[in-house]
Amino acid sequence: MLYILGEEDRIAGISGFTVRPPRARREKPRVSAFTSAKIDKILDLRPDLVLGFSDLQADIAAELIRNGVNVHIFNQRSVEGIFQMITMLGAMVGRTERAGQWIAEQRQKIERIKEQTAHRKHRPLVYFEEWYDPIITGIQWVSELIVIAGGRECFPELSRESLAKNRIIKDPASVIDRNPDIIIGSWCGRKFHPEKVAQRAGWADVNAVKNGHVYEIKSADILQPGPAALTDGLDRLKSIIDGWHAQNGGERNGS
Repeated sequence: MLYILGEEDRIAGISGFTVRPPRARREKPRVSAFTSAKIDKILDLRPDLVLGFSDLQADIAAELIRNGVNVHIFNQRSVEGIFQMITMLGAMVGRTERAGQWIAEQRQKIERIKEQTAHRKHRPLVYFEEWYDPIITGIQWVSELIVIAGGRECFPELSRESLAKNRIIKDPASVIDRNPDIIIGSWCGRKFHPEKVAQRAGWADVNAVKNGHVYEIKSADILQPGPAALTDGLDRLKSIIDGWHAQNGGERNGS
């Protein structure tokens, strides 16, 4: 987001999970992972401010604070939360207007997509898998993007749980019972293999598997609650759901 705002010169160091834009990995030193960090390397950079995300980085934040560093941890979990984060970040670096413009562009895009899909009588049921052992279903912003793109969330009762442990599907048979039309896997740090889903006990009978609608979306495109999820992540979701409609005319076994 700082690159989008034209403030990349402010960035002293990045996480090893940073992939956007690609040149960031060439230009900036990598001084952390996600749940661990090289505290001495961060201190060597003498940052005025360290930005982080989620309760999972609480220990990193605490250690930096003990070393006298200013730290701000964002905790956005929804599409609206992403917009709020960007608004705050823009204010922090004196780019309120540019941040507002970017947000307005994304809001307009979301409304266009909603208008494009509003006429569809049938919306495919989408099962999103964030991890495989144990099985964890998608977080709130992912579920919201599925709905925006024209789908229905397979486990809406879990999507608003901010902690991954509360989104564990204890009985994989419940996915079979709900019989999703589309399965999307996005495993953080690991490649999702659609062909292996059919090998799970009973999953070969799921509509998504039978009809060839099992896909991967790279975690960097959708599991990071920032610009990528609203751009490439949403575009990919819409492409997958549009493809489902193109194949079967929007019908779901007569539903």
